[in-house]
Amino acid sequence: MAEEQQRSRRRGQGELEAMVLSALREADGPATAGWVQERLGTDLAYTTVITILTRLLAKGVVTRRRAGRSFAWTPASDQAGLAAHRMRKVLDGESDRQAVLASFVTGLAPADERLLRELLERPESDGED
Repeated sequence: MAEEQQRSRRRGQGELEAMVLSALREADGPATAGWVQERLGTDLAYTTVITILTRLLAKGVVTRRRAGRSFAWTPASDQAGLAAHRMRKVLDGESDRQAVLASFVTGLAPADERLLRELLERPESDGED
């Protein structure tokens, strides 16, 4: 029974990353792993928080700068940017990009398809959003 309860407490893939990223977004500025660990208020070990932050760094989702003997971490993108990164990663892993994109677009709800068309028809941004 205890083993079953422990398994039910396991977090889903990406859930810890989302929790850590959310905590970083709540910070007033760059935050240390210790601050993130404290902010989450869970039983996560400090080393687990460091591992998650390092994975997010490798994905380009956070940045870090030296702060004394450790690092201060900052989110590099918001939740939408993280979702877009995941979508690009899936697309990059497929050999037939056209088939994947065509299947994706045909599976969209009409409102989402209209929104995508509107976004694609917008003139290129000059970076001043």
